[in-house]
Amino acid sequence: MSLSKSALYYRNNPEAREVKKKYDSSFQRRPRQVRKRVECNKFNRRNGTYGNGDNMDCSHKKGTILSERRYTNRARGGRDRR
Repeated sequence: MSLSKSALYYRNNPEAREVKKKYDSSFQRRPRQVRKRVECNKFNRRNGTYGNGDNMDCSHKKGTILSERRYTNRARGGRDRR
């Protein structure tokens, strides 16, 4: 499998990778993101999908938490959503 354009960019530009790493770190510390991550971890533990490599994700679709394929969850909206 080949790397995405952004993965190649960050691999070839260490300065940009450091900036992104710093931003991502601050983003994941935001209370809203922490709350979302805690909810997903709790949901996955309850449903037995936490860390077992079954390609299932916790999804926050339409205000509810549900389990769906990782690809479907991360691809929703895609380019058109931005």
